[in-house]
Order: sequence, then C-alpha cells, then structure tokens
Amino acid sequence: MGMSKQLTFTLACAVVLSAVIPGVAGYMSARLEAIDVAERNLRALEARLDVREARDARPVSFPAPCFRTPATPGLQQGPATALGEREYTKRLSREVPAWPGDPQSEN
Repeated sequence: MGMSKQLTFTLACAVVLSAVIPGVAGYMSARLEAIDVAERNLRALEARLDVREARDARPVSFPAPCFRTPATPGLQQGPATALGEREYTKRLSREVPAWPGDPQSEN
C-alpha cells in the first residue's frame, strides 16, 4: 500500500494550499475593508472641513452699522499751503481735543 512520491507531493501541496489560500483571501479581504473604512473616514473629514471653511468664510456681521464721524464744529478744513501749513497745524491742534493718555496732551 505504498503511495508514489508524486501522489504524496500532490497531496501535501493540496493540504498546504487549502490552508494558505483562505488565509491569504482573508488577509486581502481585511486589507481592502480597512482601505474602504479609511476612505470613508477621509471623506467624512473632508466634508466637515468644507462645512467649517464655509462657516468661517461667511461675511462678518457687525452689531451696528458704522457711521461716519460727524465733523468737529468750528474746524475749518481749508487747503494747507506751503506758507500757511504751520498756522493751519497750530489752529488744528488748538481746536481738536487730545485723546486721554496721549503723550502730546500732557504738555
């Protein structure tokens, strides 16, 4: 009842392949599933980033509209010529009150 060497080799290969093929198939299936999960996570992160960028890119709304500062009464804004510029600057500094904490106002 002896088996030939060729039959023994064929049966040994069949046993090894019957263990290896499902293992390789399972490994490849798990790897492909991990790639799919990573791709879904990436898409979800991109969508969240797009929403955040869209939210941050909206125009800023101010609580109240900005109005121009009314002109100071008594302040005459005429053209300053080269000869009259000193006089204009002196008059301007007398008529416009200094800001609190301004180094020039402490003179």
